[in-house]
Amino acid sequence: MKKVLMVGNVACGKTTLLQVMDGQVPEYKKTQSIETIAQNIDSPGEYLERRVNLQNLLVTSVDTDMVLFLMDPTQDRFMYSAGQSAAFPVPVAGVITKADLATPEQIQNARELLEITGASPIFVISSMTGQGMDELMAFLE
Repeated sequence: MKKVLMVGNVACGKTTLLQVMDGQVPEYKKTQSIETIAQNIDSPGEYLERRVNLQNLLVTSVDTDMVLFLMDPTQDRFMYSAGQSAAFPVPVAGVITKADLATPEQIQNARELLEITGASPIFVISSMTGQGMDELMAFLE
């Protein structure tokens, strides 16, 4: 499986997705620093939200195969920049999380916003229900 770095806002589902990918029962845990779960890397949401920390994400991504930009479509904020995926030295895919809690309109808006970042392809998942997980896992193999 590809080694990935999870990037996204606070509470967008990065840690939960990594726990599910590792076969763990999802349990809320606030990520305080860069952490490894199995071979994958979790990052604090503050690294995206506070621009001074973006270089930490760029440096960490050098040791991965791929970056995943995660987005919770139920949140009313968008912290990525247009074309931001181009700053990373590895491919960037998008993951719309919490699909079980979002409306179709929210999911479409999130897809359009992730497309603006340059992330491709984009997956729609729910870590809690398993929706879209097979497609994402097959992509990461």
